Amino acid sequence: MNLEQMYQEIILDHYRNPEGKGLTEPFDVEVHHVNPTCGDEVNLRVNLDWSDAPGDDPKVWMSYDGSGCSISQASESVLSSQLNGVSVSSGMAAVEEMVALLQAGAEPHEPDEELLGDAVAFSGVAKYPARVKCALLGWMAWKDAVAQALAAHAAAVEEKRTND
Repeated sequence: MNLEQMYQEIILDHYRNPEGKGLTEPFDVEVHHVNPTCGDEVNLRVNLDWSDAPGDDPKVWMSYDGSGCSISQASESVLSSQLNGVSVSSGMAAVEEMVALLQAGAEPHEPDEELLGDAVAFSGVAKYPARVKCALLGWMAWKDAVAQALAAHAAAVEEKRTND
């Protein structure tokens, strides 16, 4: 089996057996993202865990539910398996690496396999610009939800500081 076939199998496995699918509680923020070109959708919830966060780098717990093509659904499954329980900084680095991987186009991008895990299987999607948004839908929703949760936390801390 060549590398491309192995990547296809990983994507199909995540599509057929999605990891972490289903919305859970508690959550700090829920976002809804839609890919207007094809109709793929994702609802994604994040909960920031500050209990053992060094400084301003909490762990992020996520849950999601979505509908759409095999690429978007498999990518959301990989996102859940790779970024559930990681620190904000590690998750943001993975999102940026995923964006770089998928927006490489014809220029090959050597992905950080340790950072992306199974997400490297989406490297072939970069050849199909119409499918890049499908693969990035959940990742962009994760980034948006985390940014909103961090902003809400900062506002709550500031309000508490002001009221004390």
